[in-house]
Formats: sequence, C-alpha cells, structure tokens
Amino acid sequence: MSQTISHEKDLNEGQHGIHRVFYSARQTLRHYASGGNVLIVATVLALIVANIPGLNNLYFDFWNQEIRLQIGDFNIFSHDGHPMTVLQFINDALMAIFFFTIGLEIKREVLVGELASIRQALLPIIAAIGGMAVPVLIFFAMGHGSDYIDGAAIPMATDIAFSLGILGMLGSRVPISLKIFLTTLAVVDDIGGIIVIAAFYSGHIEAMFLVYALVLLLVLYLGGRFGVQSKMFYFLIGGVVWFLFLNSGIHPTIAGVLVAFCVPAIPVYAPVKYIKIIRREIGHFRQEDDETLHARTILTHEQMDHLKEIESASDKVISPLQDMEDSLHPVVNYLIVPLFAFANAGIYLLNIQPASIFAGLSLTIILALVLGKFLGIFLFSFLSVKLKLAPMPERSNWKMIASIAVLGGIGFTVSLFIANLSFDSSTDAHLLDMAKLGIVVGSLIAGIGGFLLLHKTLPATGTENEDEN
Repeated sequence: MSQTISHEKDLNEGQHGIHRVFYSARQTLRHYASGGNVLIVATVLALIVANIPGLNNLYFDFWNQEIRLQIGDFNIFSHDGHPMTVLQFINDALMAIFFFTIGLEIKREVLVGELASIRQALLPIIAAIGGMAVPVLIFFAMGHGSDYIDGAAIPMATDIAFSLGILGMLGSRVPISLKIFLTTLAVVDDIGGIIVIAAFYSGHIEAMFLVYALVLLLVLYLGGRFGVQSKMFYFLIGGVVWFLFLNSGIHPTIAGVLVAFCVPAIPVYAPVKYIKIIRREIGHFRQEDDETLHARTILTHEQMDHLKEIESASDKVISPLQDMEDSLHPVVNYLIVPLFAFANAGIYLLNIQPASIFAGLSLTIILALVLGKFLGIFLFSFLSVKLKLAPMPERSNWKMIASIAVLGGIGFTVSLFIANLSFDSSTDAHLLDMAKLGIVVGSLIAGIGGFLLLHKTLPATGTENEDEN
C-alpha cells in the first residue's frame, strides 16, 4: 500500500515537473517566435539601406553621432570620459537590457524551467557544449596564424529568436520535446556566450569602479533575499551598476545578467491568498449595484478602494522576475534586438568581391556555423544517448535531431555582438564587415537548411496533446 502511494506521489511530481517544462517552453516560444520575423526585416532593411548610394552615407554617419544624457558636466552615457556614439549606446547600453532579460530567463529556467531537472536538461546541455566547442575548434584550425583569430568565439552562439521563429513556422508538427531541446540548447549557448564575453572581452580593470559595483550587487542580492519587491529598486540600482561596469573595464552587458540574478522570483502573496483577497473585495459589490455598474459611471470612493485592493494584490501575486521578464520581452524583441540588427548588419557590399564571401574570415565563420554547429550538436547528442547519459527526446528520431542541429547554426544576434567586440570598427573595419557577412550568410544557410530538413522529417500533422501544449 505504501509503495503504491509512493509511486503515485512520484508520478504526480513527475507530471507536475513535465507541465512546468511545457509551460516554460510555451512562454519562450511565445516571446521569441514572432520576434524573429521582425529581426529578419530589420536585417534585410539594413543591407538595403547600406547599399543605396547617398542614403548609405547617412546610414553609416548616423551611428557615429555622439549621444549625451547630462546632469551638469556629468554625462551618464560616457565611457572613460568620452561621450558614447549612437552605435556604442545600442551595443553597450540597450544590449545590456537584452542580456538582463537573458539573465531573468536563465534564472527562471534554473528554478522552474528546462534547467530545473538535470534529467530533462542533460541532453541539450551536452549538445550545447558540443555546439560551442566544435565551431571554435574549426575556427582555430582554419584561422591559425591569421589576423582574424581573435574572432574565434563568433560561431559559438545559437540565436534563440531566429531558431524558435522557424520552429514556430512549423506549428504543431514539431514535438514539444524538440522545442524544449532547442530552447534549452539556446539558453545554455547564451550562458556560454556570457562567460566568454566576461572572460575574454574585458579591458583594463579599474578596481574601484568594480568594487563599488560589487557592493551595489550585494545590496541588490540582499534586497532580493529580504523580499524587496519594488521593480524600481532593481532598475535604479541596476542602472548604476551598469555605469560602473561600463567604466570598470568589464563589459557592461555582464552587469545586466548579474543584476537579473538578484531579482527575486518569489511573489509577496501565494495564489491562494490572492484568491481570498479577490473574493473578499468582490463580495463588497452587492447584487443591487449591478444596475449602476452596467453603465460607464463614476465609482464611489469605497468602490475605488476595493478595486485598488484587487489591483495591489494582483501586483503582489506575480514575482518581480516574472513581471519584468514579461514586460521587457516585447521591448527587447520588437525594438532593442531589431535596432541592434539594423545598426550592425548593414554591410557595404558593392566593393566586396563575390569570391571573397567564400574565403578567409567569411568562409571560416560560415563553415564553423553550418558544419561546426551541426557536427557538435548532433555528435554530442548521439554519444550522450548511446552511452545512456541522457534519454532521447520523446516522439523524435535522429533525423529530427539532425535537423535541429542544422538549425542551431543560426548564430545571428550574439555572433554579431561578439564580432563587434572582436574587431574594432575603425582599425579592423574590413575584418568586421567580413565577419558580419559570414554570420549573415552562415545563419541564412542554417536557417533555410534547418527549415527544409524539419519540413521533410517532421510528421505531416501534430498530435492532439501537442496541440494542447
């Protein structure tokens, strides 16, 4: 009898864990699927504008304009005492918000998502490691002794917006297990990219700025531990941490991730308490009030107090982490990331020989993204399953995993970001353009190839359960 109860308990906990993973995957798809379309439009528009005579001069000159937000002689948007350009503002300030949302997402995944269960997460984690290591090895092998070896980390990334956008185009034909696999893989890739940026793309360290930043991070951490729920508390102090990181020599986008880790994931009210408050406050509205409330009318002070109590309780039942993530994702997906793509994907193609696309740095990045990502993700997944380190995703086969591995070669956003860190736009402009070209072409090949392979290998229709999920 006790064994039966224990088995039922384990089964219920397992089902609960699976539902948490499904919810997390749905949230990620909802956030990113349509955002990928906007990203594509921004990229194409950048390439068009950058190659229209006359208009392209305005395009390139605009990003070099200085930007200031001053209080007296103090400019918030300054680096080492110099004003930031518009391009630096986008790459170092707005993209810090992008990395802040990534930090929020990583924390959520660790707490309740795909990374909360080692068994669920092990296969995509191992696949992601292979998908980062093999492209870098290919880059090193092809670029050894060249002047572009500093860009070895460029092909590490998998763009979550583009890749999940393509999965979204295939709808319910994609098994939920494959969606979870790709989502987790992309999140682990983001973690790898963050570590690389922190470790290899920092300049001369200003110790005092860094000490001040770490003190403020401790304040944020303690605020989260003691239940400070004010989002403004994290935004304002987080903004100061960003400025200190910007001037400390550590890349400022890392500040976004660290601040996100301090945001609490526990709400003030448990859902059951929230429901009790709603029932109590709604109970103050009597049936005889229905006639007056049917019309658009001025509420009484008492009615306003009851509704404000419900509004306040609604704010307190959602954790700051979930609230910030949900609020920021539209801004990031429909404004910040497309703006980043529009500013960074513009390449002047008219003075580039077509043959150079498939030579040197461009060819290295294309092969690292398309071939390296495929080999790394597929082979590491295959070995993990064959060695029984991790289970095969449900309702999937090796053809599907291979298709997802090809799709993993879409490196766009973070790859462009690392390319800007690897090559200076003033001294290495040609290398930067070649890197961008390789990223765009490689991501395009991976995206189209992955879509066609998935279209061929996936079942013609989705199952009823998958539709529900």
